[in-house]
Amino acid sequence: MLSLLPYSNVLERLGEPRNIADVALVFVIVYGVLKLVRGTRAVPMAAGIAAVAMLYWLAVKQELATLEFILRGALLYVGVAIIVLFQSEIRQALISFGNRVRMPFLLRHRGQFGEGVYDEIVLAATTLASTKTGALIVIERTVGLKNVTDGGVQLDANLSYDLLVTIFNPATPLHDGAVVVRHHRVAAAACFLPLTLNPLLSKDLGTRHRAAIGITEDSDAVAVVVSEETGLISFVQAGQIKRGLDAPKLRGAILGALEASTRTRARDGKLVDPDAEAKEAVTT
Repeated sequence: MLSLLPYSNVLERLGEPRNIADVALVFVIVYGVLKLVRGTRAVPMAAGIAAVAMLYWLAVKQELATLEFILRGALLYVGVAIIVLFQSEIRQALISFGNRVRMPFLLRHRGQFGEGVYDEIVLAATTLASTKTGALIVIERTVGLKNVTDGGVQLDANLSYDLLVTIFNPATPLHDGAVVVRHHRVAAAACFLPLTLNPLLSKDLGTRHRAAIGITEDSDAVAVVVSEETGLISFVQAGQIKRGLDAPKLRGAILGALEASTRTRARDGKLVDPDAEAKEAVTT
């Protein structure tokens, strides 16, 4: 009976509201982390770290002094290694968390743009695709891209079909680089973006596509890419690329991503994840 006493005390304490809330919060955090890393390159890296931890436990259990000494020294740098290896996932987690805790009165109840501006982007992309003119248009959402626009040519001009087609004309000095769209204006052109380091990407993807994936991994922006070699139109969101889109699918993807970024919508009485809804628009 005495041996069961600690367990009974634990069960009694778990019944307290404070402890129930404590366990529930831990569950939510763990679930959120697992959902975030699912299907990403973080999974094999996390498995590798878990394997090292198991190896250290085995060394301690079996009294393997040399192996234990080596692994104990390596454990001192685990914290730094986790930050370096999972910096992209950590950044995405903080962005996602920040977007979900914003006060409701800070959210706009309309999309960032009017539908006419969406059409300007779609029309420019399809026109450039028809002539196999390379283009990269990055659309800012809730995370600012000032660090990107500061490195480009500042424009702050009204977004229009004519302006986009002119910028990406190979005869102009601004065609090399990305255009960043902020609200209803072209914030900057000739912007250079960070390239993705994802080793699983197809070798067919060039620098323009890798830059689009890289900026969407580092922020919640979305990107429209026109291939210079094939003329295919691609839409990139959260590091995921969808290729070979036509005008209706591209417009639906942009609408879904930007409208969903301003609110979580309810459908059939259930909450809809904005990013999942935007991705769904790409595949339809």
